[in-house]
Amino acid sequence: MRWCPLGVHDLSYSFVIPTLNEETSVERLLPQLRARFPNAQLVVVDGGSRDHTRALARPLCDKLIESAPGRARQMNLGAQQAFGEYLLFLHADSVPGLDECQLQLYLASKPPWGFCRVSLEGNEMVFRIISYFINARSRATRVATGDQMLFIHRDVMQRAGGFDDIPLMEDVAFSKRLRKLAPPQWIKEPVATSSRRWREAGVLRTVVKMWALRFAYFIGVSPQHLWHYYYGDD
Repeated sequence: MRWCPLGVHDLSYSFVIPTLNEETSVERLLPQLRARFPNAQLVVVDGGSRDHTRALARPLCDKLIESAPGRARQMNLGAQQAFGEYLLFLHADSVPGLDECQLQLYLASKPPWGFCRVSLEGNEMVFRIISYFINARSRATRVATGDQMLFIHRDVMQRAGGFDDIPLMEDVAFSKRLRKLAPPQWIKEPVATSSRRWREAGVLRTVVKMWALRFAYFIGVSPQHLWHYYYGDD
């Protein structure tokens, strides 16, 4: 790892990774995190996987926690058991584009919270366009989605009350509470996230579905109803 002028031990931080049937993703992600963030704590919180996720993750992480399913519930539990001053919430199919030294430089000013740009994997122009609009929207609204590596100072996490225990939109709801406390730190290095769902469901169909979900949530439709819409017709 390259030399960092601030020293890599200045701030402790923990990655909290919620999983559910992510055997392929954890086998790819965790070794990369270990190599690029050697001083980080890696916490995997599994929500009852029926594949080999837990068996594969156990030797590759520092702490494996078994939880009831539900991403918000899993992330809150992981935050409670992690030791880092900063908590970095990362999807199993997403890989951050910065290294430990760059992360320490961002955290040196002690930002209360923040998130990264996102980059959908794939060389197709459509994924670049989608990534551009996701980033433009999140920067303008100061609202992050879960695949943007939301990071939070532990004290701020406690003040904000953690993620709402809802089946969908927990990241959006939490971002809206956090932005009332302080503006987010914007990390320019993107998180590369899987475009699997876009390919499987169809790009246009997925775009329409995502915008419909966000609009419905904005006008007050409950996350429980949105969850049934999101998963019920796939």
